[in-house]
Amino acid sequence: MKIAMVSEHASPLAVLGGVDAGGQNVHVAELSGALADRGHEVTVYTRRDDAEQPVRVLLRPGVEVVHVDAGPARHVSKDELFPYMGTFASVLAAEWFVDRPDVVHGHFWMSGHAALEAVKQVQARTGGVRIPVVQTFHALGVVKRRHQGTADTSPAEREWIEPAVGRSVDQVVATCSDEAFELKALGVPLHAISVVPCGVDTELFRPDGPVEERGRPFRILTASRLVRRKGVGTTIAALAKLLDEGREAELVVVGGAGTAGADLPDDPEYQRLDALARSLGVREHVTFRGQLGQHDMPAVYRSADVVVCAPWYEPFGIVPLEAMACGRPVVASSVGGLIDTVVEDATGLHVPPRDEVAVAAAVGGLLDDAERREAYGRAGRARAESRYTWHKVAADSERVYERLVAGAVGGTTTGGSTGTATAVGAAPALPTGPATLTPGSRPGRAGRTARPTPAAAAPHPTERTAR
Repeated sequence: MKIAMVSEHASPLAVLGGVDAGGQNVHVAELSGALADRGHEVTVYTRRDDAEQPVRVLLRPGVEVVHVDAGPARHVSKDELFPYMGTFASVLAAEWFVDRPDVVHGHFWMSGHAALEAVKQVQARTGGVRIPVVQTFHALGVVKRRHQGTADTSPAEREWIEPAVGRSVDQVVATCSDEAFELKALGVPLHAISVVPCGVDTELFRPDGPVEERGRPFRILTASRLVRRKGVGTTIAALAKLLDEGREAELVVVGGAGTAGADLPDDPEYQRLDALARSLGVREHVTFRGQLGQHDMPAVYRSADVVVCAPWYEPFGIVPLEAMACGRPVVASSVGGLIDTVVEDATGLHVPPRDEVAVAAAVGGLLDDAERREAYGRAGRARAESRYTWHKVAADSERVYERLVAGAVGGTTTGGSTGTATAVGAAPALPTGPATLTPGSRPGRAGRTARPTPAAAAPHPTERTAR
């Protein structure tokens, strides 16, 4: 199949750890690569954010990244990108009119919006059956607003466009069971929702290999962008309690500045966390490492006794998977995708979000019990290998695509989530096998450039629905 991935702000070429670079970048890169390994031709469309970027970059055999000119060729916060999505859609339509993909997979709500508009433009010009569209949201605005309130900087349009995208695509691929039922509440039919989790590179992230040297008897690790909702402050407060109880521990924080373009010392969230650590008297026990490359992370994971993921909410969360694949126990907030990936008292422990007392108790219990840490680590590795390899994630995604492409060939794909397809992919709490969501359950191209062309139709926004 020819598969078009649309990821407007999260390029698979980006350096991880910045304000808008994280799990989605990894997901798009790894899923595209795994699909290419299965014989598919994948093109990833992402917005140009640097004038020096070439139009087309070969990411790896079978995967090409296309930089789309939509808005200024510099970094723009994803929450400020919506005005450029009409241009983005027009570029996609011009590309797909010349080289039609078999299926389109949008990543994030704006990518889905642009993909639907582009597909509509192509159909208007060519007639016939429209290209099937699959959507993965990675994060839902309704959940973000619930937890961040007035601190949510999403554009107002997201409130009505995101649910409309969910109801207009041919299939929504949720990354965890919690997201599936959030989608149901937004009006997406259960038969149009598949649950296919994120994955982890189990060859790169593995228990054996180099181990980074540490400075104290116990090491706690947390890895995330430095934004408040990731809960790094909760982990620092928990560290203070552990030290008060007599455990000689250090906390390593891996992750880039939460403000685009800021050096770590100039970042407001880093400054807040630094001040918090100083006020609690634990600053000498906390190390902020900034951004680290993917290939640097396994040695850091292996050096930790416990990995803590304590966000207020988390759509999925790749860090726990990487930790588990490296054979390390995880203490995680009982939110979102972490409920599925981390198995309570098997691969780690769940704690309420924003609860440093609970984090300290869970981490302390593990630091005091080496045998339990080792058991959780072994179980985590086994779970990562059985359920979360990118090969398996790609196979589950492929089945979604194949069903929709078969429907399109037969003339039955019309969009609007009105088909009769069942959900594909295991419910993440289970090790393998297909599952269906049921009501009541919860668990090459030389010479072309990626620019708008006069032939492309004017953009038309996704139909607004009642709030």
